[in-house]
Amino acid sequence: MADNDSVLAAAKAWQGAPMALATVVKTWGSAPRPKGSHMLVHQDGRFEGSVSGGCVETDILATAAEVIGGAPFQVKDYGVADAAAWEVGLPCGGEISVMMQPVSAEGFDPELFDRIREARDAGRSLTISTDLDTGHSDARPMETGRAFVNRYDPPRRLLIIGAVQIAQALAGLARELGIATTVIDPRGRFLTEERFPGVTLDDRWPDEAVEAYAPGPATAVVTLSHDIKIDDPALIAALGAPTGYVAALGSRKSHAARRERLAEAGIAEGDLDRIDGPAGISIGAIGPAEIALSIAAGMVKAFHDRG
Repeated sequence: MADNDSVLAAAKAWQGAPMALATVVKTWGSAPRPKGSHMLVHQDGRFEGSVSGGCVETDILATAAEVIGGAPFQVKDYGVADAAAWEVGLPCGGEISVMMQPVSAEGFDPELFDRIREARDAGRSLTISTDLDTGHSDARPMETGRAFVNRYDPPRRLLIIGAVQIAQALAGLARELGIATTVIDPRGRFLTEERFPGVTLDDRWPDEAVEAYAPGPATAVVTLSHDIKIDDPALIAALGAPTGYVAALGSRKSHAARRERLAEAGIAEGDLDRIDGPAGISIGAIGPAEIALSIAAGMVKAFHDRG
């Protein structure tokens, strides 16, 4: 989960202190946080992350204090039917089950936080299984018993090809979504920090740059330049890797011509079908910001469909 980055950072900063880890292990209905979401609680009451967006966190903090104090791990259910729904329930109407473990060798071993960080930095996924009878977590698969399995994927990345106006809006949306963004364009006048604050800029030719970033399932490549000398090589590089989302701006007519050019360059039909073109979800978008929104939605959908 991209928003677990703050939990990983806190685990590193608080290393050695008594802590408890809350994890959403099951959801029903309109649950406010997805399965696998974490909330890390320090002995002094500080916390990072969320399991319900604020609905049940007060009760979670109380339970965490008990576990840190030596109580056994727990799995608690929360839902709108609870007697004190507005205090420790979910008035949104959903239901969740939350597991509370001590951060210890008997529960969630602190070493597992390091394993997750190492895997994410290397662009790999890591799966951790937790025995729901004992509360012990391990990076090795469980052979028996009831288990909750949580997969930690690499951070999501977006490679935008073409430092155009739509790219400015898309980069801002990606930043708000917690997606690390790089804008790639060999045209120096377009690629400036003033136009793209807080974004990584890369002035290499797109095919070279895309190949260097080795895009995987957690990476999106979106071409926006409208210049086939820039966009087509980037698409060829993106389709030559297990890129999670590949999209190209343009009309249906221009996309049909694009497919013909890429087919002549040796791209197989199955790979051509991986291109989301015209890019994004159809929302009747008008103007750069709305087009960027439709592309961001298409990218997020592709990431979720993969999971």
